[in-house]
Amino acid sequence: MRTDTPLGAPPETPLQTLPVRGPVTVVRGRPVLDVVIPVYNEEADLERCVRRLHDHLARTFPYGFRITIADNASTDRTPDLAAYLDERIEEVTAVRLEEKGRGRALRTVWSLSEAPVLAYMDVDLSTDLKALLPLVAPLISGHSDLAIGSRLSRSSRVVRGPKREFISRAYNLILRGSLAARFSDAQCGFKAIRKDVAERLLPLVEDTGWFFDTEMLVLAERAGLRIHEVPVDWVDDPNSTVHIVKTATEDLKGVWRVGRALATGALPLDRVRRPFGDDPRDRELSGVPKGLARQLVGFCVVGALSTLVYLLLYSLFRMGTGPQVANALALLLSALGNTAANRRLTFGVRGRDRAMRHQAQGLVVFGIGLVLTSGSLAALDAVPGTASHGTELAVLIAANLAATVLRFLLFRAWVFPSDSGATTDHDPRTDR
Repeated sequence: MRTDTPLGAPPETPLQTLPVRGPVTVVRGRPVLDVVIPVYNEEADLERCVRRLHDHLARTFPYGFRITIADNASTDRTPDLAAYLDERIEEVTAVRLEEKGRGRALRTVWSLSEAPVLAYMDVDLSTDLKALLPLVAPLISGHSDLAIGSRLSRSSRVVRGPKREFISRAYNLILRGSLAARFSDAQCGFKAIRKDVAERLLPLVEDTGWFFDTEMLVLAERAGLRIHEVPVDWVDDPNSTVHIVKTATEDLKGVWRVGRALATGALPLDRVRRPFGDDPRDRELSGVPKGLARQLVGFCVVGALSTLVYLLLYSLFRMGTGPQVANALALLLSALGNTAANRRLTFGVRGRDRAMRHQAQGLVVFGIGLVLTSGSLAALDAVPGTASHGTELAVLIAANLAATVLRFLLFRAWVFPSDSGATTDHDPRTDR
């Protein structure tokens, strides 16, 4: 039995991107899969769980495997049982940690493991083990970077009380609304990750408790890693010792912390990205500058929203002032927001470096747009008769379309040039 204390600091990792994803290398005598079971005072369930899992893997898993019991400072007979299983079953290893925390246990054991695929599951085995091979197969083949079991998939079969069902769905809605998470189930205790991804991703994950899973998945998703979801059959454990209110509170604190870090660009997610060429869509297209397609999409989305804001502001200002003043005020306010949004979302510039300079350059671009739109209004004024409000809006939309094309070209070539040296959160796979 190994006795390991939690790592004081995550190991240093190279800053370059991950290598191109490929199938794992199978080395004779070395396990391909390491399944971690984090436990705290689980003397009643531990042996039954380990023997059942070992029997399942021995019958169904085609490669070498290991089961690691990660004891989180248990105070009952759990350490003795873990040592007993370690001694009696060749594929079982026990690790003792002197501090509590599921996230701490997973970080420590995964960092020590030599297996190319790392997984974990809860000791109660609420998840049907038939989903284990489908969970790890995409990681072994090189198709995906992480894999999670989902109880919220349409084809999942779940047995649990309404209270836990409500909490789980509410939590995942919070993640979707606040962190724009697209994975369906953050809390299911049935996940796997490739070792090469864990080496780069885990140093960025701060939480050591129950929020560890969510933070890891959010950062992986934001870095553009591929997360595979497996529908699972899941039966709630009525004897679970998880403190729901305390866990929910800590999770919400984690959501706030991660959301703030993502918004300020404080996380170096570039070191977790896969390189150009890993995605079949990453192909060189003759005559198309790198990144142009993604930037065009981002610019169009930001531009559409900015146009709606501009028209709303123009209509509001128009109720109290003339068309020229209303146009100038609406265009100025929407331009400030447009520059900030394009800086972050379209051209991937993060942090505060050169932020004021970019806004100043954006105002110059705004001035050009103002000349175009004001000129169109002046031309409309020169037409005999009184133009209706609808005609004014139609003319402004046409002028704004012309200004938008010019704005994109100026943003790309002058304000946010790719070789400007600005700090960007660049994803090579988006260069298409």
